[in-house]
Amino acid sequence: MSDPVPVGDQPFETLVVERRGPVGWLVFDRPNAGNAMDATMLAELERAWRVLDDDPDVRVIVNTGAGRNFQTGLDVVQLSRDPEALREQSRRTKRAELKLSAWHNDVATPVIAAVNGACAGGGLHFVADADIVIAAADATFLDPHVSIGQVTAYEAIALARKAPFEAIMRMALVGRHERITAARAHDLGVVSEVVDPAERLRERAQELAETIAQNSPAAMAVSKRALWRALELGLTDACRAGARDLVSLWGHPDQNEGPQAFAERRPARWAPFTGLPADPHDTDPTDAPTGDPQ
Repeated sequence: MSDPVPVGDQPFETLVVERRGPVGWLVFDRPNAGNAMDATMLAELERAWRVLDDDPDVRVIVNTGAGRNFQTGLDVVQLSRDPEALREQSRRTKRAELKLSAWHNDVATPVIAAVNGACAGGGLHFVADADIVIAAADATFLDPHVSIGQVTAYEAIALARKAPFEAIMRMALVGRHERITAARAHDLGVVSEVVDPAERLRERAQELAETIAQNSPAAMAVSKRALWRALELGLTDACRAGARDLVSLWGHPDQNEGPQAFAERRPARWAPFTGLPADPHDTDPTDAPTGDPQ
């Protein structure tokens, strides 16, 4: 691959944002924490997508992870120790105003997610919302939300538009106890290519991106918009409904117990199940009475 050139005028603490030829790279860079999203990364993602999308020399963007994992979702250790740090993310979640992925940020440039290692929980945003997904042969996918007392909504809703519904429902309900392999994800249509050996993932992503970069940027941007709009019909309403379901459990004791148990490396002590919360679908998510999850 060609030598990297930094993109943007300001440095990033939790991301590597650079360009190799016509290919921009957005790399999650917290390998010692499984590339989990802490408050700093959450704040930096919106800026990273914008500087890459605004760079005329970037024709395609590749999104991948440093180290052994792609992206393992929200940093629940930080959440358990410093809930205030993630307060802004809670507000955005409640209002369905996330700014994590390319889709959230209206990125017009084609985006390839190159999944290395584990993709878990909130990491699935970047798979569901990419234009093309390739995966290393040893990559795995899982949705552990229910295993730490959380509701899965946005990621699974978007994935269910791309893959068979039952497979995504199974992943959502089984939680941390089962992983989808790269081969199975390919069978389901979650990824379009499995790279073997896994060590070639970045090289292959660069090759594919350079191939795509040969095409008309304007034609690709308009084509991308047209295709996502076709998928979008009904998707926004589904995500808003999912936001209401998600918010309906805020304030439940399991919301605090799950991250605390995870941070303390012990089995969770769940509250007894007393029935589903009142159906929140006739209310606006910003009017939900339960407040923020903290």
